[in-house]
Parts: sequence; structure tokens; C-alpha cells
Amino acid sequence: MNKLFKVIKDIFLIKELSLRIRNTLFFLILFRIGSIIALPGIDVAQISGSAKRVFGLLDSFLGGSLSQVSVFSVGVTPYISASIIMQLLSIAWPKIQKIQREGEMGKRKIAQISRILTVVIAIFQSFQYLFIATGSGNVSIGRTLFIFISIIILTAGALFCMWLGEKITDKGIGNGVTMLMMVGIVSSLPSALYQEAVHRGSRSMFLFVFELLVLFLIVLTLVAFTQATRRVPIQYAKQLSTSTIYGGQRQYIPFKLNSAGVMPIIFANLLIFALSFLLGLWKDKFVWLAQVSGMLQDFTSWLFNLLFAFFIIVFTFFYTAITVNPVQIAEDMKRAGSFIPGVTSGNATARFLDGVLDKITLPGAIFLAVIAILPAFACMAGLSLPFSRFYGGTSLLIMVSSMLETLQQIESYLLMRRYEVIINKGARLN
Repeated sequence: MNKLFKVIKDIFLIKELSLRIRNTLFFLILFRIGSIIALPGIDVAQISGSAKRVFGLLDSFLGGSLSQVSVFSVGVTPYISASIIMQLLSIAWPKIQKIQREGEMGKRKIAQISRILTVVIAIFQSFQYLFIATGSGNVSIGRTLFIFISIIILTAGALFCMWLGEKITDKGIGNGVTMLMMVGIVSSLPSALYQEAVHRGSRSMFLFVFELLVLFLIVLTLVAFTQATRRVPIQYAKQLSTSTIYGGQRQYIPFKLNSAGVMPIIFANLLIFALSFLLGLWKDKFVWLAQVSGMLQDFTSWLFNLLFAFFIIVFTFFYTAITVNPVQIAEDMKRAGSFIPGVTSGNATARFLDGVLDKITLPGAIFLAVIAILPAFACMAGLSLPFSRFYGGTSLLIMVSSMLETLQQIESYLLMRRYEVIINKGARLN
């Protein structure tokens, strides 16, 4: 306990770190305020219950803003979609690849294009959201006027969320986008725990404690899964310079078991949500389309979970392929004078690294899919709906990933402080 208090004290002794933490808290409070401000001209009480059923998992990792019909309802999802599209274009479009090679100037151009694309996607997603959320009316003004005004408000809210995410990344602590998602998820955790405790009652309190223990074990498993790496050994060739031999040391290339992070789950959620919306446009003409659309809106249905797992596995491979380039790594190793023991430099190294990625990506993708569909099985096992969504899945993975990334940044600041203290003591002794 004394060590914990010492760490907390050290955190606030570092001026830059304490300032970043205060900035992060301020930006997160702004986000939560916007998440509870409802759109003007809508009856939230009538629409909230049906919206929760329709939006399901997507609503859970946006902190309930979809079911609250708030000004931040679409949140950071347009920005995420724009980032994914830009990553795809960087592979298929040579012009984007050329911009990426321009260094800092290229990064600013890519960021500007992403922002413009975010506006376009935000308008489309706002219309899509309003079409589903207000399908049965429940608006106090003309529906056409309401949708027009609300699209402007929701698009502005999405851009403000994008700005908050960028500010947290630049002036705060952790990744801004995942931090905004995490705070939305955490905000609904106390009510979910309370509802589960009420659902079990005093006679089943032992069962409730057992559920918390299982949840703790799932969190530990997720932490191990997130941190797991496959270390590929590399050797630097020995070089002779002015009668001094240097180099020859062995290092490692760490390949994460889950290189794609939470992006496959987020993308799969958005894809199923969009598919359900498109099928819903023709549900009045074809009865079977209405049934399929309804199943895609129910996260406990077999069709939802089958498609969800399939999209996650496919996109995990795809996202890993576009973020980790074995050919580029092999070229960088060759220029640096390093090699993998027993493997020839160049194309052979690229093929070896590609094989390593394939071997670790498959079990990682399957485990990610299993974690994502766990809430459906938890709900079918008798857990309350709000609590079951924390029993694995998107919510828990985003929370664990965001917290680990934030803790790693805090640890790096603390490590720098320890080095500074050691250097200052050495200087005083001299």
C-alpha cells in the first residue's frame, strides 16, 4: 500500500504528467456532458427502450449515447470509419502512399483528408441513425425538419468528439479515441452491477459474487492476451572500426498476438449495423428481410454471432496485413545490418516473418471472436442484459486495451523521473 501511495505521489510531482492527467479529465467531462444532452424535439422517454434493443452492442461501447438520443450519438464512429478507409486507401492508391512518405507534412495532409471524410461519413451515419431511432415517430416537430436539424447537430457533435480525441492524444494521456469509448463504457458499469445485484436478489448473492469472480478471471485472460507477443530473435553483424569490434548483440522483434487491437470488433459492429439498416429499407416488401434485419439487431441471435465472429476473424487478418508489413521490416533489417539467425536476408526474411504472422494471427483472431461473442452466451445463461455486455466482448476489450495503454504511458513518465533523480544525485556527488 505504501508503494501505491508513493507512485501516486510521484505522478503528481511530475508537472507534465499531472497537467496531462488534468487535461484528460477535463476533456472526458466535456464528452460525458454532451452524451447526456438530448437532441431537441424528441421524446427520449418513449424512444430509449426500443433504441437500446435496436443498437445493442454498438450502444454499449458508445456509453449509451445512442439510446439517449444525445448530440454525441454517433460519437467517434465516423472518425474511426474514416481512419479505416484511409488505411485501406494507403494500400490501394499510390497517391496516398506518396503522401505518407512525405514525413510530418504527409501526416498533416492525411489527417486533413481524414477530417473531411469524417464529415461525409458523419452525415450518412446521422441519417442512418435517425432513420432507425425515430422510425415510429416520437418527435414533437415535423419529422423532415427534425431530421435536417438533427443531422447538422449530430455531424457537429461527431466533429467535436473527433477534436476531443485528438486533444486527448496530443495534450492528455492515452489514446484519445479509445479513452472516449472507455469513459462511455465505464459510465454504464455501476448501473449494470446494480441491476445484476437486484436481478439476483439476496438469495442468490453467492451466485453474483461467483459472476464477479469469473469476470475478474476474464479480465486477467484479456490482459494476458493483449500483452502476449511472439519474439523473433535478430542478430546484428559484428563490424570492425578503428581496431574496435562492435555489434553482434541479439535483440528481438515483438509481434503481438493481437496486432489489430479492438479495430476488428469495432469494424464488425459498424458493418452489421449498416447491413441491418440496408436490409431494413426493404423489409416492408420482403418478409424474410424483416426477419433477417431483426436477427441482426439481436446480439443473442445465432445469425448475429455467426456474422460477428466471421467479420472479426476476416478483418483481424486484413488489418494485421495492412499495419504490419514483413517486406518493409525485412528491408529495414537489411539496411541496419541485422538478420534472423538461420534465415537469409531479403525475401527469405520477409517470407519467414509473414509465416510467423500467419501462425499467431489465426489463434489471435479466433480468441478475439470468442471474446466478442461471450456476452451473448452470458445473457443466455441468465445474466442481466446490461451486465452481460461487460462479460467479455467489445466493452471489456476496449476498457482493458485503453487502460493498459494509459498505464504504459504513465510508467514511461515515472521511469524518466527515476532516471532524472539518479542523474541529479550523481551530479551532486561529483
